[in-house]
Amino acid sequence: MPRLLTGLLLVVSALPLAGQTRPLKVFVSVDMEGIGGIGTPAMTSSSGKDYATGRSLMTAEVNAVVETILAHGPADILVNDSHGDMQNLLHLELDPRVSYIQGSIKPYGMVQGLDSTFDAVIFVGYHARAGTRDGFIAHTGSGAVEGLWLNGTEVGEGGLNAFYAGAMGVPVLMASGDEAFGREIRALVPGIHTVATKRAVGSMVAVLVHPDSVRARLREAVDSALAGRSRAKAVAASGPVTVRLRFDTTTRADIVEVIPGVRRVDGTTVEWQAPSMREAYSLVRLMYRYVSW
Repeated sequence: MPRLLTGLLLVVSALPLAGQTRPLKVFVSVDMEGIGGIGTPAMTSSSGKDYATGRSLMTAEVNAVVETILAHGPADILVNDSHGDMQNLLHLELDPRVSYIQGSIKPYGMVQGLDSTFDAVIFVGYHARAGTRDGFIAHTGSGAVEGLWLNGTEVGEGGLNAFYAGAMGVPVLMASGDEAFGREIRALVPGIHTVATKRAVGSMVAVLVHPDSVRARLREAVDSALAGRSRAKAVAASGPVTVRLRFDTTTRADIVEVIPGVRRVDGTTVEWQAPSMREAYSLVRLMYRYVSW
């Protein structure tokens, strides 16, 4: 066969087939407090009663989401364990078709691995921000945080992560958690599909939806979200970000105000401007996760 013809055949064989599309790329961040069937703080702690049950429930919800995504066609799914020490998902029970990130010593925490190559983001098992009156185990990042604002908008973990996804140009299609979290994330992400897994009674007790019903609702929500994906929009989060962070003590504010660019607002609050959400996120996480005294 002439060399020219051979070369042409090799080039043509390397080209994608007409109409062929790449697999959908989905990022799934999974927390634990908002998982269906978890009704006490002990179930979210490795030393607590029924933590093993909590892990099983958490893994089953991720699998329900993954199964629904893959029912829509080929997909590249990355799951990021986003609770506590971030090694809660049961490896041997997790759907083998996913990749997943385990461990907490990572600069971007709950959004580690998320970048602009993804098509969609899904939050599973989330909770409301610190100070929410009717939120189940409501907090932001850790007990050290009493409030967090991005460009004047107060956010919790869900809002912080949605803004980060928005900066990557990726829409958050679906989120699940307690009722208070659902209200919170819908106010920030118009059109998002949500699943309520429980209703808080105070901060430490919840009226639960049965896990079987939660998983059925997750499948329905993910299915609807993917069907309407072409209409979904990422949260607007381009350009510099003014971050305001309020701590539970003056001591932590004493420590972090020495970081160049950080300004002391009052006894427990600091503020700074980051050039992008990526830089904002990493410094927020450093302040509440790694700064200690």
